[in-house]
Amino acid sequence: MTDAAVLEVAPAVVRAPSPARLLAGRLVRDPGVVIGGVVLLLIVAAAVAAPLLAPFDPYKTSILLRLKPPLYRGHWLGTDDLGRDMLARLLYGGRVTLITGFLPVVVATAIGGSLGLVAGFCGGRVNMLIMRVIDVFYAFPSVLLAVALSGALGGGIQNAMISLTLVFIAPLCRVAESAATEVRHMDFVAAAKASGASGLMVLREHVVGHVFGPVLVYASGLCSLSIVLAAGLSFIGLGVRPPEPDWGLMLSALRQTVYIAPLNAALPGVMIFLTSLCLNLVSDGFRDAMSVKA
Repeated sequence: MTDAAVLEVAPAVVRAPSPARLLAGRLVRDPGVVIGGVVLLLIVAAAVAAPLLAPFDPYKTSILLRLKPPLYRGHWLGTDDLGRDMLARLLYGGRVTLITGFLPVVVATAIGGSLGLVAGFCGGRVNMLIMRVIDVFYAFPSVLLAVALSGALGGGIQNAMISLTLVFIAPLCRVAESAATEVRHMDFVAAAKASGASGLMVLREHVVGHVFGPVLVYASGLCSLSIVLAAGLSFIGLGVRPPEPDWGLMLSALRQTVYIAPLNAALPGVMIFLTSLCLNLVSDGFRDAMSVKA
């Protein structure tokens, strides 16, 4: 048989799809993830493009334009209690709310994930030392702890993000520690150690990849809680300070006008609810896709 005939008879080599492609396929087939992801992307894009989309200056006040209804003289969503354009305030407020919601989760994931990874992989006294310190944060509910830390630090956007970061470190560390402890006892880790690999190499090459998935799934679920907590801190005066636009701060300022201009007062709350809902949909779909065994 000639070489050409062998090539024709030999079956084509089919490469198995990568885990990332399989995960993306599961996410695309989930309607909740698609709808939530599209709406979330629109919210983020609108916040990023706020200088281009805002029809008015979000800080400009006017006593003559107080609490005007939607579609009043170019104010598509009306005005607030100081005559500022609601659409502009919502767009710029989305920037602040999203930053104060996402950044603490990112920082807490890096810190808590690293601590949990070391505690779970090393075990023994190292595990006991790290986890006993983390357990102190579990003595308080997350909402009360965030309020207490923010109040102790003095309020403001930076202190609010610091307090939220400290709140989220403990649960993320616990998730990473549990995953690392489970991986540490697997056969491939023992085989890597027996082959002469150093502890750092085993941690980097074999453990981190297995711990990253559960931590990322849990962190994605915390984003929704972080948005709500950040808005709540601003609502009670421990977060963003006036006149900076923020959905929680706007909701606090407009709550007294709920009977005069109910739509204007409800808009910041609607944005908080919609963003949190979309994050929950994406997080649930991501968790379900990660839990499917290939």
